[in-house]
Amino acid sequence: MEPDAHLIERRLGGRTLLSGGFLEVHKDDVRLPDGTTATREYIRHGGAVAVIALLDEGPDTRLVMVRQYRYPTGKVLLEIPAGKLDPGETQLACAMRELREETGYSAAEWAFCTEIHNAAAYSSESIWIWLARGLVPGPARPDRGEFVETVNCSLAELEALEARGELPDVKTQVALFRLLRAQATDHAWPWRPAGELAAL
Repeated sequence: MEPDAHLIERRLGGRTLLSGGFLEVHKDDVRLPDGTTATREYIRHGGAVAVIALLDEGPDTRLVMVRQYRYPTGKVLLEIPAGKLDPGETQLACAMRELREETGYSAAEWAFCTEIHNAAAYSSESIWIWLARGLVPGPARPDRGEFVETVNCSLAELEALEARGELPDVKTQVALFRLLRAQATDHAWPWRPAGELAAL
């Protein structure tokens, strides 16, 4: 018997409600595990990458962050740098590109952190989070129509913001949690040189 068959929903058919520049809205008919049917509306998204960019490590860890206006929420949010994958682009290439575009920094070493589904109830989007260190500054080159402010924050500052409910971005909260847990457990990230990884 298939594992989790008592939970899995089967697609019977459906249609695309909207096809935009980088996402699609779908409405599917599904058969539920008990044999009844239902509809599911969801967004299909190609995925994104986010970067935990470390200026310093240890007790005085500081991160390169960005502030930008997020139209759907109507708020300026403090976030780790991130962006959507281009067609055919690898996660690491996207991470390197987005870090340079949004902050101007390039990194000597990279390590994979984790994958998250940031809105699994209605979106297929995954965000793959990478860590970067050995940062070298340079000019930021945001996309046309993208307005981003680069700021540096310590872990303590981010903890304080999160405690006050002022760090609502989910990928940034996950990054903060992973960094704090790594410090508490003396976790060693699997760092590799950027050139070595880019050749893979």
